[in-house]
Amino acid sequence: MSRINKNVVLALLTLTSSAFLLFQLYYYKHYLSTKNGAGLSKSKRSRIGFDSTQWRAVKKFIMLTSNQNVPVFLIDPLILELINKNFEQVKNTSHGSTTQCKFFCVPRDFTTFALQYHLWKNEEGWFRIAENMGFQCLKIESKDPRLDGIDSLSGTEIPLHYICKLATHAIHLVVFHERSGNYLWHGHLRLKEHIDRKFVPFRKLQFGRYPGAFDRPELQQVTVDGLEVLIPKDPMHFVEEVPHSRFIECRYKEARAFFQQYLDDNTVEAVAFRKSAKELLQLAAKTLNKLGVPFWLSSGTCLGWYRQCNIIPYSKDVDLGIFIQDYKSDIILAFQDAGLPLKHKFGKVEDSLELSFQGEDDVKLDVFFFYEETDHMWNGGTQAKTGKKFKYLFPKFTLCWTEFVDMKVHVPCETLEYIEANYGKTWKIPVKTWDWKRSPPNVQPNGIWPISEWDEVIQLY
Repeated sequence: MSRINKNVVLALLTLTSSAFLLFQLYYYKHYLSTKNGAGLSKSKRSRIGFDSTQWRAVKKFIMLTSNQNVPVFLIDPLILELINKNFEQVKNTSHGSTTQCKFFCVPRDFTTFALQYHLWKNEEGWFRIAENMGFQCLKIESKDPRLDGIDSLSGTEIPLHYICKLATHAIHLVVFHERSGNYLWHGHLRLKEHIDRKFVPFRKLQFGRYPGAFDRPELQQVTVDGLEVLIPKDPMHFVEEVPHSRFIECRYKEARAFFQQYLDDNTVEAVAFRKSAKELLQLAAKTLNKLGVPFWLSSGTCLGWYRQCNIIPYSKDVDLGIFIQDYKSDIILAFQDAGLPLKHKFGKVEDSLELSFQGEDDVKLDVFFFYEETDHMWNGGTQAKTGKKFKYLFPKFTLCWTEFVDMKVHVPCETLEYIEANYGKTWKIPVKTWDWKRSPPNVQPNGIWPISEWDEVIQLY
């Protein structure tokens, strides 16, 4: 009997304790939490957000770079777009006054920053301190392409990317290097054999699938989610550059092989022409950039870049391509204001437009306008004496950046196909005699202009 009483008492005590515990939980949830503002209020949700893995990783990274005077700036396209949409709010937010986590708390694998390498003073020390703070860091290096033209220095390696992981979130630090055309360049993120492919989901990275070139951004400091960061002053300009940033290098190795077989022309006339052509190209680029008209190296100028990394000395002109949809009515006036009088105008905007301007020292600037069809692109030509029209067919192509005569300029990404369309499979062999009506393998007749339209489509000066 006494044993039964003890069991009953024990059971009653257990039930009483459980009931009291449930009452405490209920009371805390429905009364104390509401009273103290710690329930499901907006401020509590933001506090939970500020404790997110992403935000903590970014905060620690900014603390690290700030303490070590590492001049990083935010280039993450997703976050820059969000900042741009809420720019007035971000601009008017002071440090520490943010109550919501809107930008760095979005669940994702990476947050991307950039670094201008020439401003970095203590690379090795920073790397060691980062690991002491709990980051696992991976460094991607490769040879410096700026030295490819110098045999003795072409193997020199430079840092291209850092990936620093804290818990499950990683910071991708893209290393920008200065190029002689006053722009910034980053390299390809190529994983070497010893690197663990499972370190982070590399395929999700937004930078590094190919080398990229960007205008040098002006920076400004803002407060984002309570953290002080540098961002481009024009965030959307940078974001819009990203999908069109692909960069391809001049082929220095192939150029050296070319000059071993065909000696370079270093006569006084050749040197003078290259100088004049370079100045003309830079003036043309400046003029078109002011108008916001994209262009690329075409014809012999493109061949010179691809084959020998230089201007072909016997070409006697500079050739540029422009998509006809980018034509602006004030192009001619803009070139004339720049000191380049119109030499001739052939065709119409809707068909076979071609412009030629006279530079100094008898060097011409030829501007070809390209038209797009279903499965190809083409530019036109007109014979002034007869009014005959010609069409030059090209496979469809996209545009990439490159560096040529100390400037950042576009070339067709599919350069080999473009060159072969214009010059055939024997493009490596120099040809000094060229008939634009018969020599190109991609030329075909395209009718004749009516005599009644000659004054409109054929203007010679």
